[in-house]
Formats: sequence, structure tokens, C-alpha cells
Amino acid sequence: MTARTVTVLDYGSGNVRSVVRALEHVGAEVVLSAKPDDVLTADGLLVPGVGAFAAVMKGLKDVDALRMIGRRVAGGRPVLGICVGLQVLFDEGVEHGVRTPGMGEWPGTVERLKADVVPHMGWNTVEAPEGSVLFDGIGDQRFYFVHSYGVQDWSFDVTQPAMNPPQVTWSDHGGPFIAAIENGPLSATQFHPEKSGDAGAQLLRNWIEGLR
Repeated sequence: MTARTVTVLDYGSGNVRSVVRALEHVGAEVVLSAKPDDVLTADGLLVPGVGAFAAVMKGLKDVDALRMIGRRVAGGRPVLGICVGLQVLFDEGVEHGVRTPGMGEWPGTVERLKADVVPHMGWNTVEAPEGSVLFDGIGDQRFYFVHSYGVQDWSFDVTQPAMNPPQVTWSDHGGPFIAAIENGPLSATQFHPEKSGDAGAQLLRNWIEGLR
């Protein structure tokens, strides 16, 4: 079988080599690039994210990634966001009182976690919904988180009867927050699968097996 091609979006995010290596480890053919040809034609696009919400949004805008991600999603071509790569898919992020618009793919606000100890750093369990593709066979495993902000409130109004609501996976640190979300071609995790050992590798493998 021909290896699935995955472009890891190169927009100046932090260390992405571990993501590239993790994808290669599970059998993907990987390129690190922001060239439109690479972004739009790959079987899958992975959007990493490290640092502040506003800085990640600026980096994405600087390489015209918002338009390219939108084109992929509209065309049903898979996209996977990781960490702040999940957060920017929501309506907005609030950091130090400053609101920054996100991509608005999902309703919700990214806010500081309501926990005594922040950042949330280390291994944690998740509650995945029945039928999850990402968590197939690994819903009872632990994953590695490093973040101070998250989406803690979720509401989704289905305006069209044929529309399937996103599948939401939760975790808890001082209160529940969204740990992952799956919505047709668009998926994202708050945790780092590339740092989550065998469970993270299987999650990436599950995603890759679903690429067209």
C-alpha cells in the first residue's frame, strides 16, 4: 500500500521535528512545509501549535494558512490540529485580558484553566465518546498535556437536521476541558500525541488510516 502523505504546516511554530518523526514512525510520508502545493495536495495536513494563541494566529496568517486550511476543510480533506493548533480552531482566545479572534470552525472561547496548578503538565486520562476514530482501541489510555489554556464550555447548535455534531473528548484539570474533537475532516487534540508514547502513536496511526 502506498504511504499516506502528510504535510506538517511550517509557520514558525516550536519544535516540530518530534511530530515529523512520530508521523514517520507510524508509516506516513512527511514533509515540513507551508507551500500551497504541499498543504493543499497532501492526504493529511497536521497543524502544530506551541506558545500563545495570538502568536500562533499571526504565524498562520503570515503564511496564508487560514485560507488553505479552510479550503481543505471545505473540500473534505483531513486536517489535524495539536495543542494550540486545536485552540485556534475555536472562536477566540483570551490571554491576559486580550481577546484574539480564532478561525471560528467551532464555537467556544479558549481561557485560562481554573486549576490551582497551571500549567497542566503531564499525563492525564480522557473520556472519549463512543465511535471515536482517533481513540479507537486507546480510550482508556493516558496522554501527555502541556498547556495553561483550554476550552472549558461547549455548546453546539445543529441548525441543519442532516448535520452531525462534533464528537468531543474531555479531560479534567481543575475542571473539565476539551481534550480532543472530531468533526468530519477536521480533528484536533489538546494533548501532544507525539509525546504520548504508544497511545499517541496509535492515535496518529488511527488518523492516518482514515486519510483518503
